Amino acid sequence: MRVLVVEDDVRAAETVRRMLVSDGWSVVVARDGADGLWQGTENEFDVIVLDIMLPKMNGYQVIKGLRSRQVWTPVLMLSAKDGEYDQAEALDYGADDYLTKPFSVVVLKARLRALLRRGGKERPAVLSAGSLTLNPSDHVVCRDDAPIKLTPREYSMLEFLIRNKGRVVTKVEILQSIWDENYEGDVNIVEVYIRYLRKRIDIPFGANSIRTVRGSGYCLVDE
Repeated sequence: MRVLVVEDDVRAAETVRRMLVSDGWSVVVARDGADGLWQGTENEFDVIVLDIMLPKMNGYQVIKGLRSRQVWTPVLMLSAKDGEYDQAEALDYGADDYLTKPFSVVVLKARLRALLRRGGKERPAVLSAGSLTLNPSDHVVCRDDAPIKLTPREYSMLEFLIRNKGRVVTKVEILQSIWDENYEGDVNIVEVYIRYLRKRIDIPFGANSIRTVRGSGYCLVDE
């Protein structure tokens, strides 16, 4: 297996490199974000380990650059930050998993194995629901070709709804997908973000694509 490790901390990069090499991996190390983006775009890898805090380009810029170039190699992001918004932002930009430093070598290996099992399947170029479109590669959302600006959380919720178009999804499903399964706050936060989304993608255009199904959840339809 071939892995790209994008990490500017020499000691941390060497630790990860030796650990993976001992398991039979072929490892390429990039010391900054610009080199990491070039390596990830120009060469084939089975998985990428990407730090967030990097010189020249940060990890968010690297992952966004990879996805905009249609590179769907699974990416595990590393960060010393453990806030839920940092994790959400990484996933919103296209990362497949997130691991907080310091991390266990055993856990890192397990996460990489899980990503390999999932693979880097190509994703649809553009998702749509009626006149509403969402492009996962560059996070552009439009209605009738008019661009719509969304926050990362709003974008993630819309992407979840549009990927489940025509199906009723519950608040719990939305929470587990957009926040995480350990979220312990008020489930009504989903209602708040549904209102935000309607104000952005429906109301200004006279549309009603997000339907409330009483007692069940929400359903995005073609409109």
